[in-house]
Amino acid sequence: MSTSRSLDERIARIRSLGVEAVYRGRDRSEDHLHDECGVFGVFGHPEAAKLTYLGLYALQHRGQEGAGIVCSDEGQLNVHRGVGLVSDVFKPHKLARLSGNRAIGHVRYSTFGTSILKNVQPLVVDYARGSMAVGHNGNLVNASRLREELEESGALFQSTTDSEVIIQLIARAKEERFSDCVVHALKQVVGAYSVLATNGEEIVAVRDPLGFRPLWIGKLGNTHIFASETCALDIIDAEWVREVEPGEVVVASSAGLESFHPFEPASPRPCMFEFVYVARPDSVIFGRSVDEVRKGLGRNLARLAPVEGDMVMAVPDSSNQVALGYSHESGIPFDMGLIRNHYVGRTFIEPDQSIRDFGVKIKLNPSRSVIEGKRIVVIDDSIVRGTTCKKIVKMLRKYGAKEIHFRVSCPPIINSCHYGIDTPRREKLISYQMTAEEIRRELGVDTLVFQTIEGMLDATGYGASQFCLGCFNNDYPTPLPSDFNSCRQNTSRYVETSTELLI
Repeated sequence: MSTSRSLDERIARIRSLGVEAVYRGRDRSEDHLHDECGVFGVFGHPEAAKLTYLGLYALQHRGQEGAGIVCSDEGQLNVHRGVGLVSDVFKPHKLARLSGNRAIGHVRYSTFGTSILKNVQPLVVDYARGSMAVGHNGNLVNASRLREELEESGALFQSTTDSEVIIQLIARAKEERFSDCVVHALKQVVGAYSVLATNGEEIVAVRDPLGFRPLWIGKLGNTHIFASETCALDIIDAEWVREVEPGEVVVASSAGLESFHPFEPASPRPCMFEFVYVARPDSVIFGRSVDEVRKGLGRNLARLAPVEGDMVMAVPDSSNQVALGYSHESGIPFDMGLIRNHYVGRTFIEPDQSIRDFGVKIKLNPSRSVIEGKRIVVIDDSIVRGTTCKKIVKMLRKYGAKEIHFRVSCPPIINSCHYGIDTPRREKLISYQMTAEEIRRELGVDTLVFQTIEGMLDATGYGASQFCLGCFNNDYPTPLPSDFNSCRQNTSRYVETSTELLI
């Protein structure tokens, strides 16, 4: 990784793999939880943009709607952002224009704000003290109120994302140092944030006091790296240094790294769904291997709900490790009963009504020879609305499954997430509407068992007080505005029609 040629070769190799290698087939339908965002930063490398491109590529699973990189060349911020996957946004000629030895990057899935170019991060502005850029992973529960207050005082917003509130607050801060202005801004927000901010001279990395979202520090020679997950450090052969602590501010500058804790102490409550669904299995977050936690979820499910079966299969891909853990514990062989089409992009042309359940079939197809006549244990990471699960069960029955025993790696989801996982309103959640037995009948399976909260926590090795479990038990670690759902669902006041070319 020490030469320009080696970086270019690695990027060229990634481009040759194509979109299917990064998209991982995540279902963009409303029946699945959606990822939120990922951030990556480089301080002190002559090819900071290329390293950031590679880091964002490894974090593509955290957001597929847009990507951006901001580079600093002697204080001047150079930016390129676009709607789409990393490999689509950063064509070679675009990447070549991003010069400088400092960079921050972002991949986005919208949890607040519409999917237009102006919402793609890092957000970049010119203000009284120069220029700055901010990339934010998380969701601010008081963003709507803060935005109204800022607008009443004359602020002009260019996007519909809650992250722009942070930029507005930084710009209004009176502190002398840029890092202190960032802290001043973040002390006014409530919710989840792992933030990278830069003024071209330094990079400021901050994790909220409750530590909802992961953020890592890495090192590549004398270069300092920041990344949402360790898999992004691995792709550039960077050393894992440590995780940014909840409530910690880490500043990378020409003087090195500086760390301080300016926020009121709080008991960390990281998001459990990072383990269940969001993070890549080859990452380590919150002090635990995602792969091992998911296998532990599977082992606990096997002990909780043993059943006689001929094979264990996953609804790919985030359930693969859970299914392996179930198989290891139960002794029932694991097999690939569903084959995922990894060449499916974000959109496709669907025939009118000539092919039933086309949207599911184009992404998942049963392997007849594997499932025919078998008693199958199906493992899925979660059930949100239940519509996709129901279609999968129908396909398995059609292709000859003798029995279907459905196991879910997390407990019933009965509430919306307010901290960065894009979930439907709770009235749309099947577990809010029905009991487990009613869901079993609705899906058409022989048995249905959800993970318990205790079993989920056991797989992590932590206690209940160490996670945010609000979507499972309504115990949220921060106050929520009474109008939160209406604010989140109705952003029409701020939404404009974009006529920009999204290329």
